[in-house]
This record gives sequence, structure tokens and C-alpha cells, in this order.
Amino acid sequence: MNLSLVTRRQRKLKWTFLDPLEQVLMVLCGVTLFCFSTTTVLDIVTRLLGSPWLWLQEATSTFSIYGIFLGTAVATRRNDHLYLTATAENLTGTKRTAVEIMSRVVIACVALCMIVFGYENFLRGFSSFRMPSLTPIASLYVVIPISGVLILLFAIEQIINGFKHGFEHEETEEDAHIAAALAVAEAFGGYTQSDKKS
Repeated sequence: MNLSLVTRRQRKLKWTFLDPLEQVLMVLCGVTLFCFSTTTVLDIVTRLLGSPWLWLQEATSTFSIYGIFLGTAVATRRNDHLYLTATAENLTGTKRTAVEIMSRVVIACVALCMIVFGYENFLRGFSSFRMPSLTPIASLYVVIPISGVLILLFAIEQIINGFKHGFEHEETEEDAHIAAALAVAEAFGGYTQSDKKS
């Protein structure tokens, strides 16, 4: 069973060739969350033991920032973030199309700001250094324009596909949960029936 298909809220607004990119980003989000949690716990433990590892705070902040910006990109593609779903779902026809397009245009503008100003901060970051590793702070800022590019790509994807297929046939989050339950039931259906026979 392809779990990425189950978690889709808007299948018709997506290009399938970007699905692997979304899956990679989801894995990276999971890795950053795990590493953030681990380094936070290790930081607390080493401080309680009286011999703190000073580099842990640096690692924790790195995983936190990367997780936030990569997660924002993924959430944009899944319409779980930066998106006024409640307003759009109550509208139909031209009004809905206008709200959907306007929402994504705003998201695209924010993404452009992230690209331009994030890149400027990235370049300036080579003159500042993080302690205690003396790594340029640009290593933190690099994820901002990358996230902006991804968000812009996903917003453009949804605008183009929205014009082609319309916005009113979107799969809601409830539909996704129902589809997931049905897929799991179907996948394990053979075992359930054999158990009932025995």
C-alpha cells in the first residue's frame, strides 16, 4: 500500500513526479525531529552529569531550524499549513477558484521573499560564526531559500492543476482517513476472513 496516496488531501492538484520529492522531504523531517529530540535529551543529561557537551546546543538549533523550514515546504504541498481551508471549502464555483488562487498567490509571494531575503542572509552569514564550532552561520540560513524554492514550486503546481482540474473536487482530510482505513482493511482482509472461518 502506498501511504503517500492515503495522506493526500488534494490528489488532482498534484503532479505525481513530485511525489518522490515529497517523500524524501518527509523522511528528512522525521530525521530532523528525531535528532532534535535526541540532542535535547543528551544536552539535559550531560548538564545534569556535570560535564556538558557544548556543541549539543548548536546541533539542536540546527535540527530545529532545518525541520521547521523543510516541514513548512511539505505542509504547503499537503495544504496543512499556510492555507485557509475552512474559508475555501465553504465556497463553490468562481468564488472558490478566486479564493484558492489568491491563497496560493500569497503563499508564492511569501516564498519569493524567503528566496530573495533568505539568500541575502545566507551570503551575509559567512561573516558570522557559531560557537563553539566556529561554523559560519550561513549553514543555518541556507535552508531558508531552499524552503522558499520548494514552497514556490508546490504553489505553482497547485495553481496550474487547479486551473486544469478545478478546486472543488478536493479530497478532504476526513476522506483521506476513510481511504486509509479502507486500504488497511483491504490489505488485511484475507487474515480477518480466515480467522472468522476458523
